[in-house]
This record gives sequence, C-alpha cells and structure tokens, in this order.
Amino acid sequence: MTQNPFTAVFDAQRTALEQSQNFTHDALEAQKASISAFGDAVESSSTLFESNAELTKGAVHAYFDALEASMPEGSAEFDEMRDLVDEGFDSATEAQHQSLEAVLEAIDESEAAYDEFAANYAEMVDSSFDAALEAHEQVETNVESVADNVGEAAEELDVSA
Repeated sequence: MTQNPFTAVFDAQRTALEQSQNFTHDALEAQKASISAFGDAVESSSTLFESNAELTKGAVHAYFDALEASMPEGSAEFDEMRDLVDEGFDSATEAQHQSLEAVLEAIDESEAAYDEFAANYAEMVDSSFDAALEAHEQVETNVESVADNVGEAAEELDVSA
C-alpha cells in the first residue's frame, strides 16, 4: 500500500467500522446474557417464596401453640385452624409455583426467539460491515491511484521544468 496523506484517514475509518461491528456483537451478547440472568433470578425467587411461606406458616402454628398453651386444657382446639392455615399456604404456594413456571416458560420462549433474532441480525450486520469494508477498500485503492498519478504528474512537471 502506498503511503499518502489519506492513509491515516482510511486506517482510522476502517478501525472505526471494525469497532462498530464488534460493539454490535457485544451488545447482542449482553442482551442474551441479561435475558438469561433474568430467568435465573425468577427461578431463584421460587425457592425464596417457598422458604418464606414455610417460615410464615411455622410462625402461625407457633402462635396457635402459644394460644392453646395459655388456655385451660381442652377449652380450645386449634387443629382445624392449623389445617386451614396449611391448606391456605399450600394453595398459595402451588399457585405461585404455577405462575412462576408460566413466567419461566415465557422467558425461555423469549430467549429462544431473541437468540434466533440475534443470529439473523448478526449475520446481516456482518454482511453489511463486510460490504462497507469492501467499498471502503475500493475507495482507498482509487484514492491511492489518484495520489500516485498526481505524484507522477508532479514529478514529470518538475523534470520538464
């Protein structure tokens, strides 16, 4: 490649194009990672919800135990209340579990759709950048030719003068 005043400009432009292409790929990968991380966070919230439900259910049972112990023996029966609390928490936990499963399924579907979109978009980006770099290279070659011709013409003028 001939060194002319435009070489640095073309090098800088090529570097900028290549960095833009790399940035686009990095952005697509970051988005993929964030979707996956969101799914992981939702999945781990299920365990937290179940633990919280068990803790709360245990606290309500302890409250009933304390009430029962403070009353004269046989005056109050809290077994039915305990059963109702257990049924309520079990029902809420199951509903929460089903909701989280539906959310996770939707996230998985979204992640798969985004992966397909990202692959297609990355392919289009690469094709576009390749075409731009080829055009850029052709312009650079043309400018170098013109610079060489101008240089040769200037030398001929100097020699003939």
